Amino acid sequence: MSKQTWLTGITTSGTPHLGNYVGAIRPAVEASRNPERGGFYFLADYHAMIKNQDPVLLRDSRQQISAAWLALGLDTERATFYRQSDIPEIMEMTWMLTCLTAKGLMNRAHAYKAVVQENLDNEAADPDKGITMGLFSYPILMAADILMFRATHVPVGRDQTQHLEMARDIAQRFNHHYGDLLVMPQAVVDDKASVLAGLDGRKMSKSYGNTIPLFETARKLRKSIMKIKTNSQEPGEPKDPEGNTLFEIYEAFASEEQAQAMRQAYADGIGWGDAKQQLFELVDGVLAEPRQRYDELMANPAEIDAVLNTGAEKARALSRPMLDEMRRAVGVA
Repeated sequence: MSKQTWLTGITTSGTPHLGNYVGAIRPAVEASRNPERGGFYFLADYHAMIKNQDPVLLRDSRQQISAAWLALGLDTERATFYRQSDIPEIMEMTWMLTCLTAKGLMNRAHAYKAVVQENLDNEAADPDKGITMGLFSYPILMAADILMFRATHVPVGRDQTQHLEMARDIAQRFNHHYGDLLVMPQAVVDDKASVLAGLDGRKMSKSYGNTIPLFETARKLRKSIMKIKTNSQEPGEPKDPEGNTLFEIYEAFASEEQAQAMRQAYADGIGWGDAKQQLFELVDGVLAEPRQRYDELMANPAEIDAVLNTGAEKARALSRPMLDEMRRAVGVA
């Protein structure tokens, strides 16, 4: 069996939180150490511009997210870690793909349709109010991200599978016109991937303002955990761990034995204050060493840049010849 090529994009928007770690960073870091896979991990800073036009925030977020992935152990010797904006070939490829992509395909993109529906619900005069071409056509940029490096497997959430289908449609159309240059990627959906609840019980998300930042100080981490919403059950009353935010986060960080012990503690009526303290001690123990490394990296941005520049060189060693092939195929070279 030929070696698989896996690719993961990381949108540089906001500060990484516990939900990002459990749902995306931890499994990706583990995968980066798999010798059976070639791994590409990139900071999707051009994608971030769709929603973020604050240059300071974009740069800060990119640095924080880079430092987080490196501190948590991404294997940059085996994997290729780079900034999207350092690979100009992706943008040229995007235009080539745009010239072949049907507008009707983009009309069906979930993100675009959702904003149109919101405008219609609000009785806006223009259904396209507030919609930029970045939002409308970003599935094409996403396709270029994937197709440039001949990715065979792309881990995505179930809500992102449409974009992989679009990438395949776009690739097939290009290949039909110009020959079989582009590889058909497949989506990898992990239905068992953890989706953590936040402080208010809803999905942990920056848009809800209910996140627990990944690398805040131990003192602030404990303060955040103590804010997690619980019910009014008293100490001594048996508690149900299912659907309980505290237990959900605990289980995501615990060993099987620790999780079983906490289940028993719930059955025995542990008080919410004690449960929160145990959750803090567990999470702090897991993150203490990476937090120290993260702080070191944030204090030395040149070290982050050096890693990303090396990654860009590795990536461009592949993107330059790929784009040369495409330029010859379409007739501009």
